[in-house]
Amino acid sequence: MKIKEGYILRNVAGSFVVVPIGEAVSEFNGMMNLNDTGAFLFEKLIEGISRDDLISALTDEYDVDAKTASKDVDAFIEKVKEQDLFE
Repeated sequence: MKIKEGYILRNVAGSFVVVPIGEAVSEFNGMMNLNDTGAFLFEKLIEGISRDDLISALTDEYDVDAKTASKDVDAFIEKVKEQDLFE
């Protein structure tokens, strides 16, 4: 899974937001607010990563078990899909 070109993650006044740039501005209205965990996952998705690797990265980075990480990753993937941000 990989985030489409034209979307960047920024820290604005202590909050993480996804904003469109270039041609993506006409496709995406507004911003997507993320917490620290969401920003971590989004950065991984910019690079391109599988669901299983996202779960592993989450368990390695945070004190969370695989079952909880799997549930959180699935919820995050759905949020990104709703915004149509995947290639």
